[in-house]
Amino acid sequence: MRSLSEHLSLYAQYHRDPRNIYTHFAGIPLIVISVIALLAIPLNWLAVMPAGLMVADVVLLLAALFYLRLDLRFGALMLVFLAICYWLAMQLIAWAPAYGWVNALAVFVLGWGLQFIGHYYEGKKPAFIDDLSGLVIGPLFIVAEWCFLCGFAKSLEADINAAAGPVRVVK
Repeated sequence: MRSLSEHLSLYAQYHRDPRNIYTHFAGIPLIVISVIALLAIPLNWLAVMPAGLMVADVVLLLAALFYLRLDLRFGALMLVFLAICYWLAMQLIAWAPAYGWVNALAVFVLGWGLQFIGHYYEGKKPAFIDDLSGLVIGPLFIVAEWCFLCGFAKSLEADINAAAGPVRVVK
C-alpha cells in the first residue's frame, strides 16, 4: 500500500495551480456531502443488518478505516471532516425529504462544476481519470492543504512539493 506522502504526491501532480486547489476546497466537500446523501439508502431490508444502517454508513466506515490505516493523525482529521459532511448530508435530505435525492444531485453537479473549473485553470484532467484512488484521496488532499495553509505538517508538504513540484505562482 502506498504511504500518505505517496498518495498525496501523486494526487498533487494534478493540482499545482492555486486556483484549482481553491475550487477543490468547495467542490470536494460538496461532492462528499452529495454522495453521502445519495447513499442514504437503508440496509434494514437485509435480515442481518440493524435498523437505521445505511449504505452511506458502510462506505464511510470503509473510507475511515482506509484513512486511519494510512495515517492516524490525518485519519483522525478525516473522521472530523466526514462527520461534518455526514451531518450536512442528513440536513440536505431532511430539508426536503421527498426531494432529497434531487437536492443531492444538484449539489453533486455543483461540486463537479467547481472541480472542472479548477482543472481548466490547471490545464490537466482530474487525477481520478488516471487512478480511481483519486476519488478517495481528493478529500484527504484538501484536509492536508488546509493543514499546510495553517502551518502544520510542513515536512509532509515539503515531501509533496519535492515529488510533485511547488504550487505555481499565479500572476
